[in-house]
Order: sequence, then structure tokens, then C-alpha cells
Amino acid sequence: MDPVLAVPSLAPPAAGPSGGWRDLAGALAASTVVTLPVFLVGSLAVEIRQNLHFNAATLGVIVACYYATAATASVPLGHLAERVGGVRVMRVAPLVSGAALLVIAAVVGSWPALIVTLVVAGLASSAVQPAANLFLSRRIDARHQGLAFGIKQSAIPLASLLGGLAVPLIALTVGWRWAFAGAALLAVAACAVVPRPRQSLARRRAAARGRVGPEPIAPLAMLAAGFGLALMACTSLGTFLVTSGVAAGIGRGAAGLVAALASVLCLAARVAVGARADRRGGRHLVDVAVLLGLGAVGLLLLAVGSGDRLAWAFVPGAALAYAAGWGWNGLFNFAVVRSHPIAPARATGITQAGGRLGGMVGPLCFGLVAVHARFPAAWSLAAAEAVAGAGLILVGRRLLLAAGRDRPEPRPAPVQ
Repeated sequence: MDPVLAVPSLAPPAAGPSGGWRDLAGALAASTVVTLPVFLVGSLAVEIRQNLHFNAATLGVIVACYYATAATASVPLGHLAERVGGVRVMRVAPLVSGAALLVIAAVVGSWPALIVTLVVAGLASSAVQPAANLFLSRRIDARHQGLAFGIKQSAIPLASLLGGLAVPLIALTVGWRWAFAGAALLAVAACAVVPRPRQSLARRRAAARGRVGPEPIAPLAMLAAGFGLALMACTSLGTFLVTSGVAAGIGRGAAGLVAALASVLCLAARVAVGARADRRGGRHLVDVAVLLGLGAVGLLLLAVGSGDRLAWAFVPGAALAYAAGWGWNGLFNFAVVRSHPIAPARATGITQAGGRLGGMVGPLCFGLVAVHARFPAAWSLAAAEAVAGAGLILVGRRLLLAAGRDRPEPRPAPVQ
């Protein structure tokens, strides 16, 4: 039995259908706005580089610093969410992200200053992910959690979509800084969507102390390593797709629209994969590995499309790489949460640390390879990373089975 099948009744039902949808909307809004800073930097890099004077390798360093901060903070912020409740973290983090976006729009005048601002944004993003995972595991009916996690993880392609649309609609018309200013307003609005806590902070801390117990670390460490390798490939998509398309001869506006279209496909894939997980009931990590394999094919098509006179392969490559190669994140988090129902924020904080490290190393390596060996070689490297990540995730699944994560555990408290 797949370990993520074993505890379908542990996540308590939501307060009701309307309450469940309101809760889901809050998780999606918070998760989207905290990822906007890094995706806007990636999508608008061509325009930003003209003002701040940096190349593709420096862009990789900038994005790597964002993910390095998020990786460092992921585990302690996962513990924080368990202690104070996911909803409290979700109400504060968008304001931090909004402040970072506003600073980029109004103040940042050099790429070192951009790094400092993205470091702050990385803290907000790192805080929201385990907090939202905990929040959904407590408030959404277990029968629909696969769909809920798919929708919540749609925040990342939604942010990428907004970043892609910002190129032709804002950056090429009124300037790239206005895109960051508009995103700051969205961050403030997201705070109004996140619901209020259902219990006092003191009661929340007491309940958390009563639930904390030992967790097998080896399976989570292996899953974190696989997650990290997979995200080494995926984060390069959000950072370099538009720049790569322009280098292949596609216009800046058209390249932004390709990124937007691919993001829509990724969004739809995450929702569809999550809904399928609720119907299947098992082998979720196997599905993650299969999707990563298909995504590697898309990345190889991007390698072909980035070469001379072969730009025709760029669009289908982007579509497959985004839809399959980046459509599995919600399913992965769902699998980790279902196999660790007592402390899901802590468990996903560990796996998210691996993912954030991958997000740090991936763009850095991609940028260096793109500068010294061109984009076809960089996309080929990303394909190899996706395949290696799939293999480690399958190993992590075997370790979960060996650790006996299919044993039922006590029902966690339903309030946040």
C-alpha cells in the first residue's frame, strides 16, 4: 500500500462547502502573491537588465539568492507554522511580499539592491508554503484534498502567467516598474482574502505541543533531494524561458505570451492531477515521477527550439515542460501531507528546503551554462535534472513504505 493512502480519514472535514472554498481561496491568494517577486524578475528580465545592467549569469545569481534564503528558512518556518497556526503565517507573509514588490518598483536601482529585496521576498514565500499545506490539511475535507492541493499549487503557474502577461501589457507599454507596483497592490488585497484564525494563539500552541512526535527523517530527506533536483529544472523555466525565446529569435512580446500560455497549461495540469489523485487514492509519488519524465521530453524540445533555425520546437517544448514537468507540485505536497498527518507543516518544511535549494542551484547553473555553452546545453542539463529527481522521489517512496508510514495515527485538531 502506498503510504499516502493510509490515512484518508485523518484530515477533518471543512466547516462546510462555502467555508471550504473560502479557505481554499485564501490559500491560493497568499501562495500566489508571495511568488510574484521572483517570477516577475524572471519574466521581465530583458527589460530590467537594460536598467540594472546584468547578464544571464547574474540573473541566475539573483534568483539563486532568493531560493537560498527560502531554503534556509523553510524548516524553522515550518516549525513556526505548527506552533502558531498556518493561517496566522498566511496573513502576515503577503504583506512582507508586498513591501518587497513596492521597494523594487520605487527604489531598487542596481542588481545588488534587487538581490537584497528578493531575499526578503524569499522569506515570505518560504513561510507560506508549509503554512498553507498545514492550513489545507486541517480545513479541507480529506475526500477533496488532492484537488485542493492542486489548486493551491496553481499559485506558482498563476504567478508565472501574470509575469508573462506583464511583458506585453505593462513592461513594453508603461515600464517594468509599474508591473511590480501593481503586484504590490495584489499582495495587500490577498491579505483580505485569508480567513481569520479559529482559536487563540495560546490554545494553538498548546494543541501543537500535544501533537508533535518523532518523524522518520530518511524518507523525507530523500524526497527533499528528489524535489530539489526536480525544481532545479523547473525554476529555470520561470526564470529563463522568455530570455531563451528572445535569444532564439522570438519577439519579446511573443516570448512573454508563450510563457503565459505555458503557465495556463501548467495551472490546468495541477488542478487535473489533483482531482485525479482524489479519485485514484494511491501511488501519487509514482505519478509524480512519470510527469517529471514527460517534462524532461519538453525540456529537450526547448533545447532543440533554442538552437539555430529550430525555433518551431520552442512552443511545444514550453507547453510540455510546463504542463507535465511542472504540473506535479501539488500532487507531491499532497503525498507528503497525507503520509505525515500529525505535523504536515514540519514535514513539508523539510521537503520544501530541498526544493528551495534546487531553486537556488538550478537557475545559477542554468545561467552559467547558458552564458558559456548557450541555451540548448542549458535546457539539456535541466532535462537530466528532471530525470534524476524522478528517480530519487521513487527511492523516497520506497523508504516511506519501509518506515511504515501506512499506519493510522491519531486524528489531528481541525482548527487553525
